[in-house]
Amino acid sequence: MDVEVLVRALAERRRLAHRDRWSREQVRVYRQARLAELRRWAVTRSTFYERHHAGLVDAPLSELPPVTKPMLMDAFDDVLTTRDMTLAAIEERLRRLSDSSGDPGARWRRRWRTAATAGTTGVRAVLVWNEREWATVLASYARATVWAGTPTGLRPVRMAVVSSRNPTHQSAVVAASAHSPLIRSLRLDATAPLSETVSALNAFAPEVLVGYSSALRPLALAQIEGSLHIRPRAVMSASEVLSESAARVMTTAWTRAPFDVYAATETAGIASTCEHGRRHLYDDLVIVEPVDAAGAPVPMGTTGARLLVTVLFSRTVPLIRYELSDRVAIGSGDCPCGRPYRLLETLEGRAEDALSAAGRTHAGDLTGLLRNVVEQFPVDMWQLAETAPDEIRVLVVPHGGDALVVDEIRRRLEARPELHGHRVRVDEVATLPRTPLGKAPLRRSPPGR
Repeated sequence: MDVEVLVRALAERRRLAHRDRWSREQVRVYRQARLAELRRWAVTRSTFYERHHAGLVDAPLSELPPVTKPMLMDAFDDVLTTRDMTLAAIEERLRRLSDSSGDPGARWRRRWRTAATAGTTGVRAVLVWNEREWATVLASYARATVWAGTPTGLRPVRMAVVSSRNPTHQSAVVAASAHSPLIRSLRLDATAPLSETVSALNAFAPEVLVGYSSALRPLALAQIEGSLHIRPRAVMSASEVLSESAARVMTTAWTRAPFDVYAATETAGIASTCEHGRRHLYDDLVIVEPVDAAGAPVPMGTTGARLLVTVLFSRTVPLIRYELSDRVAIGSGDCPCGRPYRLLETLEGRAEDALSAAGRTHAGDLTGLLRNVVEQFPVDMWQLAETAPDEIRVLVVPHGGDALVVDEIRRRLEARPELHGHRVRVDEVATLPRTPLGKAPLRRSPPGR
């Protein structure tokens, strides 16, 4: 247990809770002040941003050029604002961590934490945080659990996390560095057989259950059929899109709606749901800008083609208008909870999951339609695979191997007029691959794409 980092994180969590009671104007003023600090820091400490923002010192944020993941990694040593490390040293740290199964929460060189993305979008990113930044990362995730009503106090809380056990994944680093007598945690691998996960959860009896949506859904089905019998006080879906149909299954299983946590390795927490089921952006930590394919801002309520994020607390690796492939829409209005943050109206997943056929890309409409049909039925996992122009192949792992489910999904899809003009195949499979971090990609592109 790292007492110092926990003290820092608890202090930061109190500051976040205080800002939860601010007005929107107070959040706006705070955000602008932190943005100005970040921009000054970046152009004076990072040779990359000195070049990237040349001549734009007084320009508004919307006029600054975006930063893509390949740009970040190609110029990583120049992006860094500290000169006592390099990308090569960080990569060696991550390699040793993976090879030795060491403590992912241990400080590296006495002050740093490191993590990496899976690289499923084509480029793997690595990140590094100093102690102050890491305390904010921990506090951002703690905010989500507080909003979810997670029990706190002097009694230890039993929390089970079904995601990745890869020691370079941010969730593993968070769990290890936040370990304390007040949190008894059980980390389970999302790639493990369902029966093993069910057995471990029954023995542990978690009060809080956290996991990928694709891992929680089959567990909810197991709860409904009776093999799993846990009674969590809070269920939190993180790191994957939580569909309405998956949320309904979880609500049926555990008699309470799951809380949705939207986060990324590069940003930590971006948004999460409150007690009223509305997603609130963490406007005091991250500035989000949904943009269209040309990089222009989209109107309120419109889903962007991608997302630009500015991490207000990033200093070691400044991230200003950093590009994520997520497709989101920002909503208007207020929430009965009274929190001052803007609402995240829709979260449709990554652009890579948008289904394309015959050279056309269908945004959330076609992919969402398929999801709504398939997830009406008891399936553990499913995936879209394009095999030929205008052909859509749906791969399904039915819960308990029920082949009748596959037949019914096929009939329902064939009857949908929106899919006319597409040849739709629905095939039963025993299993589907997950990413190196245990996530379940919605779409599998054909070979060579």
